[in-house]
Amino acid sequence: MAISETPPVAARVAFYAVIGCWWIFALTFWLRKRPPRAREAKRDWASLAGLFLQAIAYFCVWFYPLQRGHLSPVASGSQVLEWGLAMLIVAIAVASVWLVNAAARRLGKQWALAARLVEGHTLIQDGPYRFVRNPIYLGMFGMLVATGLAAGRWVPLLVAIALFIPGTYIRIRSEERLLRQAFGPEFEAYTRKVPALIPGIY
Repeated sequence: MAISETPPVAARVAFYAVIGCWWIFALTFWLRKRPPRAREAKRDWASLAGLFLQAIAYFCVWFYPLQRGHLSPVASGSQVLEWGLAMLIVAIAVASVWLVNAAARRLGKQWALAARLVEGHTLIQDGPYRFVRNPIYLGMFGMLVATGLAAGRWVPLLVAIALFIPGTYIRIRSEERLLRQAFGPEFEAYTRKVPALIPGIY
């Protein structure tokens, strides 16, 4: 079946809803209340390699974001399926933004791009950290998936996921090396109770 040049309404709704979620995602960090600057105790710059892979993954799904048709070749013949997928995409994006926002607020002065410890660093285990040890990365992954689905570009999305996963793994390992050194048995007990990223998987 030929894909029409003008994306159907469901695809447009999903796409612009994801764009709106990206604005909220960005504002979470740009406009958040800055806590008093904490003195850095230790930093692991290796985590920036993971950040670089994550950035390339996002580039993959954003490279041709406006050249989209139906959300899925499977759903292209059914408005019910199109709207069902559109609502799923919006739900993933909204949940991801909420997760990132809640986790960033809970981290406060301890949040940083590169893995680090600050003076007085605490091991946070409440809020979204009760469910996964890295809720911000889970939210970032959700936004990646929602964006790729909304753009309707399946091959770039698969490539992006293949880059994002090792990038996230590098960042998690880098951060957890610091936490393990700082908190020892307390952190080990936390890792046994709470998954790193996706419950039941990792």
